[in-house]
Amino acid sequence: MGQVLDVVAPVFAIIAVGFLAHWRGMIGKPGIQGLNSFAFAVATPALLFASGTAGHSGGGWAGLVFFAAAFTVYGGVLLAGRWLGWSLRRSGPMALDATFGNTVMMGIPLILAAYGQQGLSILLVIIALHSLLLLTTATVVAELAQNAQARKLLLLRASILGVMRNPIVMAVLSALVWSTLGLPVPDWLRRALNLVGAATPGVSLFCLGASLLGFNLAAGWRQMSVTVAAKLLLLPAMVFCLCRLLGLSDLEVAVTTTIAALPTGANAFLMSNRYGVGMAESGAAVLGSSLLSVVTLSVVLALF
Repeated sequence: MGQVLDVVAPVFAIIAVGFLAHWRGMIGKPGIQGLNSFAFAVATPALLFASGTAGHSGGGWAGLVFFAAAFTVYGGVLLAGRWLGWSLRRSGPMALDATFGNTVMMGIPLILAAYGQQGLSILLVIIALHSLLLLTTATVVAELAQNAQARKLLLLRASILGVMRNPIVMAVLSALVWSTLGLPVPDWLRRALNLVGAATPGVSLFCLGASLLGFNLAAGWRQMSVTVAAKLLLLPAMVFCLCRLLGLSDLEVAVTTTIAALPTGANAFLMSNRYGVGMAESGAAVLGSSLLSVVTLSVVLALF
């Protein structure tokens, strides 16, 4: 558990600093919104483009299993929301909260410490597609929810434009095209991207903490409980079962299950903030899952 605490503690420390900074008046709402925009439109795209053009390889089957389980959970949350009579605007952010993990700030140090460089190579393959697949899907769902009354052709147009206007998705797509063409990234550009991208986890968590002051977290605790249970219990269980069913190696099973058990990442909150819906619930999911992951990740690591 100490290993997990070492990784989780900085997450809560940065969230607390953001909360205190806003509470004490050191940063106002315009400043928070500016930092949110910087994280969403500049820092995160830089991080993902740099990571996506780094040439990681290996772990293909592990990635396939992870995303098969993730999209099953994603679709399951949307269907459950429909059955419960929730709007797509409400269930869409929940689906992302239940599947989008903190793969960078928590995943990289934890996987490296527990499974070494071989485990990290599997994680980096998943990271390369993590935002592309999940955030693109979340963008399409959000656009569908916002334009539900539009005609089908206009709905399709709005969804495509929504994806194209999303800087995170476009950064990952650009990295994919860049890597496919085999184009080199100049050293000076990669250093610049790494410098800007390094701000992503800290700024995102700071913004989350600063935004908590205006949230009524207690009001959405039931929804948060469902989301956190899906993220920390259902998704890892599905990944583990699929890995065993397909006969993946012990290392692939351990690493992929651990990745699935990571708490909700702050980018899910940034997406909610961008569309102005489910921000309190997403913030609660990041907080609640990060806190409970101290226990669940310790159990997962003990099993392997």
